[in-house]
Amino acid sequence: MRLTHSLVQVALALMDDPFERHWGYDLSKRAHVRSGVLYPMLQRMLDDGWLADGWEDQTEARKRPPRRYYELTDRGRRELAGVLETAREDARFTGVMGWAGA
Repeated sequence: MRLTHSLVQVALALMDDPFERHWGYDLSKRAHVRSGVLYPMLQRMLDDGWLADGWEDQTEARKRPPRRYYELTDRGRRELAGVLETAREDARFTGVMGWAGA
């Protein structure tokens, strides 16, 4: 996957809590990435085996449609750790990494 500011921002959001479920809307807000950029990226991560997905249980959803969740796989945690390490060493991403407090 090509190293972009959006990828780094999403990686930071996912790796902030790497063993939990992540919701698309929440990721979009935390990563400061538009949904039109986020969802294709999440699909590529799914296709590459970096993420697993599923649907929220209907009892959790209550009066709204169930949400789709995303969970990092072991491979995804390794790959995104590599993305963040590369970004830390690349001057183009200093602002992004600083924004996250990394």
